[in-house]
Amino acid sequence: MKKIATRKDESTITQGSGNVFIDCGFEPAEARIMLMRSTLMNEIEKYLATRNWTQAEAAKRMGITQPRVSKLRKGAWDEFSLDMLLILATRLGLEPELRLAA
Repeated sequence: MKKIATRKDESTITQGSGNVFIDCGFEPAEARIMLMRSTLMNEIEKYLATRNWTQAEAAKRMGITQPRVSKLRKGAWDEFSLDMLLILATRLGLEPELRLAA
C-alpha cells in the first residue's frame, strides 16, 4: 500500500492494494483465496436476491440445509470453502470460472 496524502492533522490516507485481506495483513496466498470466497459468496447472494425463493426453496435448489442458506445470506464466508461455494454456484446454474494472470 502507498500513502496518498498527509492532512494538516497528521493523519494519512493510504491507498488500498485492491484486496482488503492483504490490507488487513493476511499472507498473500491466503488473502487471494479469501477474496475469491467473499466475491463468490457475494455473487451467489446477489443471484438469490433476484429470486423470490424462501430459504427452504433455495436450500432445496442448492442441496444444502436452510440454516446453511441463512449463513450464506448473512455473509458468513468463513463457514464455506471455495470448493463448496463453486458447487453451490454451479447448482444454481451460474458458471463460475477461475482465470490465472501472470
